[in-house]
Amino acid sequence: MALKGFWDRLRGRVMPQDSPQPPAPDPEPPLPPPTLPIRPDVNTPPPYETSTGSLELPPTPLPSALPPAAEVRPREDAAAEREALAGTEPELPTAPETEAVIEPEPEPESEPELEPEPEPASRGGWFARLKAGLARSTARLTEGLTSAFRKRRLDDEALEELEETLITADLGVAASRRIVEGFRKTRFGKEVTEEEVKATLAESIAEILTPIAQPLEIEPHHAPHVVLVVGVNGTGKTTTIAKLGQQYRRQGLKVMFAAGDTFRAAAVEQLQIWGERTGCPVVAPAKMGADAAGLAHDALARARAEGMDVLLIDTAGRLHNKSALMEELRKIIRVIRRLEPSAPHSVLLTLDATTGQNALSQVKVFREMVEVSGLAVTKLDGSAKGGVVVALAQEFGLPVHFVGVGEKADDLRPFAARDFARGLVGLEQAAG
Repeated sequence: MALKGFWDRLRGRVMPQDSPQPPAPDPEPPLPPPTLPIRPDVNTPPPYETSTGSLELPPTPLPSALPPAAEVRPREDAAAEREALAGTEPELPTAPETEAVIEPEPEPESEPELEPEPEPASRGGWFARLKAGLARSTARLTEGLTSAFRKRRLDDEALEELEETLITADLGVAASRRIVEGFRKTRFGKEVTEEEVKATLAESIAEILTPIAQPLEIEPHHAPHVVLVVGVNGTGKTTTIAKLGQQYRRQGLKVMFAAGDTFRAAAVEQLQIWGERTGCPVVAPAKMGADAAGLAHDALARARAEGMDVLLIDTAGRLHNKSALMEELRKIIRVIRRLEPSAPHSVLLTLDATTGQNALSQVKVFREMVEVSGLAVTKLDGSAKGGVVVALAQEFGLPVHFVGVGEKADDLRPFAARDFARGLVGLEQAAG
């Protein structure tokens, strides 16, 4: 009987005697499906149909029907799936990572166009350019003078301060003592002003420099006049050759270059570029590392054949290997003397003023290698050590043919002792 009643209730027929309870209310509408997202490819079983309506059966686990989403997924895939299912929130635009990177601005590349700045000074002629180039050296020298001499008596203490100031300004110990002794003889015990000290100092410096202020004379009867340019790498040998070539060309002379620094491709290329700009033919090595002496010999032979007036020979400057460099320079001289016994007619040593007192050591080294006949002091505009020219004059007495205060051809000029001395102490050019 109980089984019959179960089936009756299942079919909707409730017996009064079996169920004294009041009639059952209308069946509630079926519950909505589970809120869990179900992929469209997952098949769900249809509801069980009854006479009173559809009866939802409880969900049964379908392990075989589970989509691959039930497997462990990477975070990226899970996040993408959640965003796809959510669908209600708009995706926030994000800038690509490459746009967030701030690229360095290439503005510094345009700076080389500004190059030398002695333009305003050039309006006042060579002395104005020289004085502007020596400005840093002048400031270093006169700073000590200003603090030491302000309307005071020139006593031993003042002279000692003067000597220290001159040595600090790279004039050298010997030249500084010579200058101070001159002050002691002529000004000792007198009250002096800063301007009087500067004027007397300029005259003392000019006295030291005048004997070595000698131009490099080109002797036409040699045809060509051979100039061997030597110096440490970086002192401006190649640039000095180019500037001299341009100046000699303006004088109507025929000039040839020889790229004798055969182990440095950059030096050879630089000289070839300068040759094109100045209209000077260049004898270059057939390959890097070629024999420098053989190249110098060929250059001299060609210069003779083409009727050149000047032959400027560039050389190596690898001072770290002193013995090899010495042998190379001596070999060059031996080989070119087979064609011209008096060659080279000039041996020009280039010195970088920024090296200060180290320039004196370079002179000593190169004088051991070759017979240096004169000096060219370059880069005075980039140095506060222009006083080294005075030290060189006092120490060696070698002629200073040229000084350079800039990158232009006109910024390399014959050395003038009095102009240099007055420019160094910050005075204007002397009248006459």
